[in-house]
Amino acid sequence: MPSLSAKDWASGFTERLHAYPGLQHLRVRVRADTLILESGPVDDAFAHARMRRLSATLWTLEMPSRSGRWDPTGIRDTVDKVVVTLAEQIGWTLEPSHG
Repeated sequence: MPSLSAKDWASGFTERLHAYPGLQHLRVRVRADTLILESGPVDDAFAHARMRRLSATLWTLEMPSRSGRWDPTGIRDTVDKVVVTLAEQIGWTLEPSHG
């Protein structure tokens, strides 16, 4: 049985995030095997975080750096557990950007 692509995971990831109060402003953009969590206007989006797929069920969380690159966080787990960690432990990184 073929494994799901990042695109297949995107809607479920969005639903899991939107289950948390105050995170409805977020959307997920798919790029290759990554899910990029962003908000703001589509033509000038602010990237909050991204999940990169490592295997069929393992994902790693990366955060944007000041230089515009992605830094690893050391968080590697299933989609569900990464969402919980992101929303409950470092949720301040998901606040709306005001410029």
